[in-house]
Amino acid sequence: MPDDRRPSLPELRHTAAHVLAYAVQDLFPDAKPTIGPSIENGFYYDFDRVAPFTADDLQRLESRMREIVEANYPMVGRGVTRQEAVDAFKDNPYKLEIAREIPEGEPITLYSIGDFTDLCRGGHAESTGAIGAFKLTTVAGAYWRGNEQNPMLQRIYGTAWHSQADLTAYLSRLEEAQRRDHRKLGAELDLFSIEEDAGGGLVFWHPHGAIVRGIIENFIREGLRERGYQPVVTPHIVSERLYEISGHIENFAENMFGPIEVENQTFRLKPMNCPGHILIYRSRLHSYRDLPLRYSEFGTVYRFERSGVMHGLTRVRGFTQDDAHLFCTPEQLQHEFEQTVEEARRLMTAFGFSDVRYVLSRRAENARTPTDAIAEEAIRKALDRYELPFEVDEEGGAFYGPKLDINVRDAIGRPWQLGTVQVDFVLPARFALKYRDADGLDKTPVMIHRALAGSLERFFGILIEHYGGAFPAWLAPIQVVVTAISQEQRSYAREVAARLEGAGFRVELDESNEKLGYKIRHWKTQKVPYILVTGKQEVVDGTVNVNQRGVEEKRTISVESFVEELRRIVETKQ
Repeated sequence: MPDDRRPSLPELRHTAAHVLAYAVQDLFPDAKPTIGPSIENGFYYDFDRVAPFTADDLQRLESRMREIVEANYPMVGRGVTRQEAVDAFKDNPYKLEIAREIPEGEPITLYSIGDFTDLCRGGHAESTGAIGAFKLTTVAGAYWRGNEQNPMLQRIYGTAWHSQADLTAYLSRLEEAQRRDHRKLGAELDLFSIEEDAGGGLVFWHPHGAIVRGIIENFIREGLRERGYQPVVTPHIVSERLYEISGHIENFAENMFGPIEVENQTFRLKPMNCPGHILIYRSRLHSYRDLPLRYSEFGTVYRFERSGVMHGLTRVRGFTQDDAHLFCTPEQLQHEFEQTVEEARRLMTAFGFSDVRYVLSRRAENARTPTDAIAEEAIRKALDRYELPFEVDEEGGAFYGPKLDINVRDAIGRPWQLGTVQVDFVLPARFALKYRDADGLDKTPVMIHRALAGSLERFFGILIEHYGGAFPAWLAPIQVVVTAISQEQRSYAREVAARLEGAGFRVELDESNEKLGYKIRHWKTQKVPYILVTGKQEVVDGTVNVNQRGVEEKRTISVESFVEELRRIVETKQ
C-alpha cells in the first residue's frame, strides 16, 4: 500500500478490533459485542458471553479473521439518527447504553465490514486488507465500563502490525518482557510476595528484596543528606479534616480509602505525605533566614486501586515514597528546582537508566492561575540549564500546580514513569503558611514536592525487569557465593567467606552436599554475580576459582585480589 494511503497503527488496530468482533459474531453468535478500541501495541474487544473463550477458540477466531482480512472488505461508515442506532442494536443492551448517552449534537455513526456493523465514532483503515499481520494474545475478565457493580465481560486482546516482520519483532519483545516479568522473577529469586490472606495490592518484602530496598534507600538518603534535607516521620492515619483543607477530599477522594470512625472523629489512611510535612512546617514560626527548609521522609501511603488494575509491584494499594518537600522563598525557587533535577540525574545514572525523558506537565486552562507561569518557568530553566530536552503535556499537571515528570526506558525499550517534581503555590495558601521577610512582613512560601524514585515498590519492580533479575554487583542481595568442591575444602571455604564478610560484602556459604555442577547451576539461576569455588589447589595456593556471571572463562586469583576487584566494582556501582 502506498505510504500516503497507509493507515496509522491506531487506525490499523481499531480495524482489527472490528475484524475480531466480526469473527466472534460468525463463530459465537451468542456473544454480545460491547466496545473494542485500539491500545498501545494492540487492541481488544469486550464480549458478554457465558461460556469462557478458550485457547482453541482463539485459534478458530484467528483463522476466521484471516479470511475477513483476505476478503479486503471496505470499511463503510454512515451517519444515523439516535433512533436508527437504537433500532439497529435493540438486542444489545451495551450498544443501546452507548447510543443513548451520545451527547446531543454529536454525530452518531455506524461502520460496516462485510456483514458486520458496529456503533463507532471512526478512525479506521480503508479496508480490512490493510492489516498486514495480527495475532490474538490473551483473554481476561473486565467489568463493563470498569465498574465492579456492572457485569463481568470477556476481553480478548490482540496485536496488529503493518507487516509480518513487525509482528515477529513485537512477539520477540513480548517474550523477552515475559522472561523479565518482575512477578515471575520476584517469586523465583525470593524477593517479595503479595499474600491473598492479607489482601491484594499489599507487598511483603522478603529478606533478599528488603536488602535491595535498603540499598536503594541508603543511596537516596546519601543524596538527601548532602543537599541539606532533614528527616521527618508522619503518621499513617490522620483526621479527614486535614485532607479537606488540602483539597484531596475534593480532588482525589476516589483514590483514597474510605473514612474510619473513631470516637466520633473521622480519620483517613494517608494518600499523600505532603499535608503532614506542612503541619510540621506550620508548628513553628519561620524567618526568611530559615529558608529553604527541606523535609524528607520514606513515607508509606495508601491509595485505593480497583482489583482489575493492580499489577505486581507497579500498581499497588500501599507503597512507600522517597518523598521530600521544600519550603522556600520565590527567589530561591529556581536554585532549589535545579538542585532537584541534578539529584534526579544522579539517581537515574546510578541505577542504570540511560534513556531518560522529561515531561513538563501543565494544568488545564480552566485550572490555571497566575502562579502557573512562574512554576513553569522554573521547570523550563532547570531543564535548559542541564540541556535536557523535554516534552509538554498540556493537561497533565496536578491539581495544585505544574510538575516535571521523569520517565525512563528500560533495557528492552519499554517506557516507565518514575519520579515527579511539582511546584506548588496552592497548598501553602490553603494552610496559611508564613515566613517573616527581611522587612518584618509575613509572606507565603513556595513549596516543591519531590519524589524522584516515586514509589519504592514500583521502582524496585522496574529495576527487576530492567536488569532481568541480574542486579549489578553493588545492588545484588547476594554478591558472592562460596562453595567447596568436596568436604575437605569446606574449612578453607569458610575462611574465604569470613574474609569477604569482613570486607563488607554480602556472602552466602553453600555447604550443601550437592554435586558442584548442581550448586553452580542453582546459583546461576539465582543470578548471583560471583560464585567462588575452592578445591585442593586453591587451598594450597590461597586462591579461589572465580565463576563470574555472564563470563564463560573461569579464572583463578588470590583472595586479596578478588576482594580488591569486588571493592572497586561496588564503589563504582557496577
